[in-house]
Amino acid sequence: MSVGLTGHAEWDRIKKRLRAELGEDVFTSWFARVDLEALGDGVVHLSVPTRFLKNWLQSRYRDRLMGLCQDEFGGVQQIEFTVRSAIRPRGPGAPEAWTSPAPQGVAVDHRQIKVPLAQAARLVLDGPAPTSEIRLDDALVGSPLDPRYTFASFVEGRSNSFALAAARRVAESRPGESVGFNPLFVHAAVGLGKTHLLQAIARAAKDAGRRVLYLTAEHFMYRFVSALKAQSAIAFKENLRGIDLLLIDDMQFLQGRQIQQEFCHTLNSLIDGSRQVVVAADRPPVELETLDERVRSRLGGGLLVEIAAPDFDLRRAIVSNRVVAARRLFPTLAVSEAVIDFVAENVTSSGRDLDGAVNRLAAHAQFSGEPVGIETAETALRDLLRVREARRVKIEDIQRAVCKQYNVSKADLLSSRRTRTVVRPRQIAMYLSKTLTPRSLPEIGRRFGNRDHTTVLHAVRKIEDMIKTDRGFADEVEVLKRQIDS
Repeated sequence: MSVGLTGHAEWDRIKKRLRAELGEDVFTSWFARVDLEALGDGVVHLSVPTRFLKNWLQSRYRDRLMGLCQDEFGGVQQIEFTVRSAIRPRGPGAPEAWTSPAPQGVAVDHRQIKVPLAQAARLVLDGPAPTSEIRLDDALVGSPLDPRYTFASFVEGRSNSFALAAARRVAESRPGESVGFNPLFVHAAVGLGKTHLLQAIARAAKDAGRRVLYLTAEHFMYRFVSALKAQSAIAFKENLRGIDLLLIDDMQFLQGRQIQQEFCHTLNSLIDGSRQVVVAADRPPVELETLDERVRSRLGGGLLVEIAAPDFDLRRAIVSNRVVAARRLFPTLAVSEAVIDFVAENVTSSGRDLDGAVNRLAAHAQFSGEPVGIETAETALRDLLRVREARRVKIEDIQRAVCKQYNVSKADLLSSRRTRTVVRPRQIAMYLSKTLTPRSLPEIGRRFGNRDHTTVLHAVRKIEDMIKTDRGFADEVEVLKRQIDS
């Protein structure tokens, strides 16, 4: 049955929830032109203006839409998408050529495009249009920008500082201003921040009023192939060359001889016209074997910047930053400095894995209602923790680590001094010697200034009791233990 006024009111509430959850940019790109057509027999019928949008929603957002529709309508078992007619019937006296403005909120060339009526009838990219116009907006709709990916949220470290400086320079330049390098090519392994930087550039430049287009290579290929099928490739390329800043992500996925040739022509046209191009890939241009040699040469002629794997300091800063962000959603989230150190020390693959680690810890704290300790973190992050080779720990290694941690000298550790600043580190070192090495109590005593084995036993029991009663101290000792054992 057709949807009545009640159904439309409920659909409006669904769209409001999507806007709040996904942010204005993502909502405008993917959901603003989705309409509710019918509802009945447990099926929600939605219409969209393009086949690309239909495929995108089906692959990326079907489950979320299903959940929202079940909340609002109840009893929904299926969602079906249909593509609306490319154009509406022409009314009496309609002109043979219609005017199409650029889409609102999309950073593209805002010049008017004249499309012959015969050609407009074949445009598969068009959405529904008023009887007085035919829209070409889908041809240059960019990939959505994640609202989290800004310069403010990008954590700087030694491995990415150069890439960040170059990105800021591009974002802050004025239209037509030479930045000294064009194109900017950023390459790095998965999860190290390439997409974050490109979207931060796009957002900052767009906020400054520049005409910006951010696309993944996959999205670019789809747009160009669709334009070819619609016989609107010339208009597509002309509009693409009219922007101020083009950003292409995941360049390693650009396929097809003709597409690569057209991309190379577009690249040359933009660069020769002092328009900035930024490209990201998982390896440098010379290693992108599937790309045409001319494309690789052109990309390699600009500034190549590599983002290296994050060191411990950067990983720790990322984890701390993400914990602060998580606390905005879960105010009761308690993650100690020791746990932050543990995550930074052991999750070493990528920044994306660090994000995932914090999300898991936050979920555990929310669902269990328990504080996050080292043991909890180890269990929750088991598949992310780096694989270590077992090695033989020496008492000298333990003494060296304890001295560094508590800022005492080895001479003090082995001396007869009884001050608290020396006794506690000495007891911890004896405890770790007992738990991490196969040495006997008498032998450990000898290695700590010829002490009696009863002294070592007292130290071990003292530390064990403190670990049982003091969560912070337990985490402190656990982190120290893992540092020694790494």
